[in-house]
Amino acid sequence: MWSYLRGRILQSALPLVAVVLGVFLLARLTGDPASLYLPLNATEDMRADFSERYGLDKPVWAQLGDYLAGVVRFDFGVSMRTGEPAADMVLRAFPATLQLAAATMLLAVIIAAVVGCWAALKPNGAADRVASFTSMTAASVPDFWLAIMGIWIFAIWLGVLPTSGTTGAAAWILPVAVLLMRPVGVLTQVVRGSMVTALGQPYVKVARSKGAGEFHIVSRHALRNAAAPALTVAGDLTVGFINGAVVIESIFGWPGIGKLMIDSILMRDFPVLQAAVLLTAIAIFALNILIDVCYALLDPRVRPAAKRRRTSKPTTESTKEPAHV
Repeated sequence: MWSYLRGRILQSALPLVAVVLGVFLLARLTGDPASLYLPLNATEDMRADFSERYGLDKPVWAQLGDYLAGVVRFDFGVSMRTGEPAADMVLRAFPATLQLAAATMLLAVIIAAVVGCWAALKPNGAADRVASFTSMTAASVPDFWLAIMGIWIFAIWLGVLPTSGTTGAAAWILPVAVLLMRPVGVLTQVVRGSMVTALGQPYVKVARSKGAGEFHIVSRHALRNAAAPALTVAGDLTVGFINGAVVIESIFGWPGIGKLMIDSILMRDFPVLQAAVLLTAIAIFALNILIDVCYALLDPRVRPAAKRRRTSKPTTESTKEPAHV
């Protein structure tokens, strides 16, 4: 397992380095921050002082060197907007995104497992057709449209839910409900397909012939074998939450990492933007590794080939030829 884990870490290190370099270079293409933070009648001395304060007067390669040295020390500089350390602002915003993603994914997995198993019990039956149509519709509707319609119906027209914020349980309903639709639709299809395949396997027929109940067969036999594909898809969807929370957090005013990125881009706050993207990439990197480990634990076939060779390799004594008498 450790060799498998080490290989996955090495494979993911290169994209992480590419993200670090890419965000640094692309941020500088957005323009000069001095034009946003200084008055229109700012003198050349004021502009030179601003550039010197944030290291923008140096060549790009020198700025990159300072940035990489700061990354090693976990020092991303201070925000141009607030003067706070950029790392503190990102670490303060990140838990809100993780909480939203965790709550959404937990509900999505539970709902998809129940609906997918229910639909797989009688393929092409009424329940299966209803579940398939509903899940495909939920997976196809854009998140931003659902968010806007949810605010218009429940916040403006009915006035029963807040439009933004994180205070109270009511503030969680709309963001979670909007983010819930697509993963429930996708996971339901995955669970349904995997369960149909699992329920047709010989071991299920043997269990039924021994008098095992349907609930026991589904929960103890078929669901475990169908969990590996669903786990992979659920992990990818969770990564998508963290990576694509920009739109939903901006619409609902959710104080997470996505909204912080948008604000930093609009205000050309390079230190905060670089810290936010890097820490998000590290979180996605760690989550992908965790998903791979869980998948390897569920399905031994994806474990390292070297380990399988070691376990199947005959011992020295067993390979020796018998002595001739």
